[in-house]
Amino acid sequence: MPKGVARSSGSSGEQISHINMVRLRVTGQGALKLALLSLQDVNRQQLYDIPLSPRTAIQPRILANFKEQRAKLEIGTNTINDYFRITRIILYSKYFASEFPG
Repeated sequence: MPKGVARSSGSSGEQISHINMVRLRVTGQGALKLALLSLQDVNRQQLYDIPLSPRTAIQPRILANFKEQRAKLEIGTNTINDYFRITRIILYSKYFASEFPG
């Protein structure tokens, strides 16, 4: 694997993961809206908004409590003239279960 390439671990299985935190390296202006969504947007967890700054030395941590087989992170703003630039996203997750009961 070339240097600097990220490798996803455990993405080949369909086990249930518990996503407990999102960490971002982001700059910009306005407020960044974050949400975690399940497959076909059945379940949704709105996360805290991140106030943006053009220059910052802080990588904010946003706590979450999301248990799904697959998830996506929705990122955006909803005010005109807001902008953001993301250079790093880290999702912290842990194995939770092999399948849903029933």
